[in-house]
Amino acid sequence: MVIPLSGLGAGILGARLLRVLPRGVDVRWVWCAVPTAALWSASAAASPPRWLPVSLALAWLGVMLATTDFRCRRLPDALTLPAYPLLGVLLWSAGADLGRAVVGCLGLFALHLVVHLVAPSALGGGDVKLSGALGAVLGSVSWLALPVGAALASAITLVVAVWRPSGGVPHGPGLAGATWLTSMWGPW
Repeated sequence: MVIPLSGLGAGILGARLLRVLPRGVDVRWVWCAVPTAALWSASAAASPPRWLPVSLALAWLGVMLATTDFRCRRLPDALTLPAYPLLGVLLWSAGADLGRAVVGCLGLFALHLVVHLVAPSALGGGDVKLSGALGAVLGSVSWLALPVGAALASAITLVVAVWRPSGGVPHGPGLAGATWLTSMWGPW
C-alpha cells in the first residue's frame, strides 16, 4: 500500500515540477499521479530490492517525459539532462556493471544521433539526449537488453502512430516505456 501511495505523491510532485520547469508544461496532476502509482506498483511487484530504485526512477521520469512529449511534442533538457547523474548514481548503488552502462549509454546515444542527423524530422534532439541515459540502464541490464529495448521502443512508437494518426508521433514515450519494461526485473 505504501508504494502506490508514494507513486501518487511522486506523480503529483512531478506534475507540479512540469509546471515550474523552464518552458514548463501545464498538466493535470492526475495524468502524472495515476500512471506513476500504477508503474510503481508493478515495479514493486517485479523488481529485485536492490534494483527497485532504478525501476521507480525510470517510471517517474518516463511518465513526466511521456506527458510532456504527448502534450508539447518535446522533451525538456530540464528532465533529460539530469537523468544522466540520477540514473548513474542509482545504477552504481544497485551494483550494476558500470562499464556496460557506459557502453550502453554511448551506443544508444550514437544510434539515435545518427538517425537524428540523417532524418531530423524522424527523431528530435530531446530523444537523442534522453537515449544515452536510458542506454546506460539497458546496457547495465545486459547486452541483449540494448537491441531488445530499441526494438520495443520502435514497436511502442508504431502502436502510438496507429492509435494517434494525426500529426507527428513522439518517440520519447516509447523509449522511456521500453526501457522501463526491459529493465524492470533488473540485470539479466
